[in-house]
Amino acid sequence: MAAHDHAGHAHGHDDGGHDHGAHGHSHAPKHFGKAFAIGTALNLGFVVVEAAFGLLSGSMALLADAGHNLSDVLGLLIAWTAAILSRRRPKGRYTYGLRGSSILAAFLNALFLLVAIGIIAVEAVRRFFEPSPVAGTTVMIVAAIGILINGATAFMFMSGSKGDLNIRGAYLHMAADAAVSAGVVVAGFLIVATGWTWVDPVVSLVIVAVIAVGTWGLLRDSVNMSLQAAPEDIEPGEVGEYLRAQPRVAGIHDLHIWPMSTTETALTVHLHVPGPYPGDAFAARIARELKQKFGIDHPTIQIETDLTVDCALEPDHLV
Repeated sequence: MAAHDHAGHAHGHDDGGHDHGAHGHSHAPKHFGKAFAIGTALNLGFVVVEAAFGLLSGSMALLADAGHNLSDVLGLLIAWTAAILSRRRPKGRYTYGLRGSSILAAFLNALFLLVAIGIIAVEAVRRFFEPSPVAGTTVMIVAAIGILINGATAFMFMSGSKGDLNIRGAYLHMAADAAVSAGVVVAGFLIVATGWTWVDPVVSLVIVAVIAVGTWGLLRDSVNMSLQAAPEDIEPGEVGEYLRAQPRVAGIHDLHIWPMSTTETALTVHLHVPGPYPGDAFAARIARELKQKFGIDHPTIQIETDLTVDCALEPDHLV
């Protein structure tokens, strides 16, 4: 790295040369511990009830769905664990803490959902050729209870599903289960009323298609975050234009924007500012406005005042 002014680095914090902006960590993950605890308890209890009724009624469908719901409990536990880990302070080699665990959890939940709908789709296609006996009243009642439990759990996560990909994964899991349970009830009723056994696999495939759309978005976003792509709501070009428009800034390079977690974003950039060092307030203001305008929580700004000295990271293709 080329030599720079002795005060050439500024970070987005609020001590000395640091500033996080007026809003602080407005994107920090909201506590959903209570929602996770209630949701896990409800779903685990439902698994026990469903398995018991499955054994008593001799319904393989209920036993299979109990197994599926058990996997959803695992999905909730993974998301819950990640939400807890993401709040741990940086320590040792984990200089960002364990914020990235929320991205990993969202990715795992997307994979679980894909596996689940794959199993449902295969079973639905099989039923076209090998129609199963009509679901009895017991099966429909238990599935209706599933709608209430999974729907209530999904509702608890709804408020965080847009701002946190990890919470969105938990929300989609529960919403998907509620949809599957609703499909069982509707299909069972129609079959009893009409005798059309093909209704069951058709409804299952429609549900699979609906869930697949939401799951694909979750998988795409979690993979992009894992690859450190800039969040979808932040356009790097607009951030670059904002930085170039700052007073005294003659150019920028080595601009990087990436997610630290499912709720926090980091940025690093080098600014060409010819002449004397503009002072800590210059970088502090930019850090504050990056937070306010773009939701970037952790900006690190390197100021280069001597334009005759080449920066080793100036070409855009270098990282």
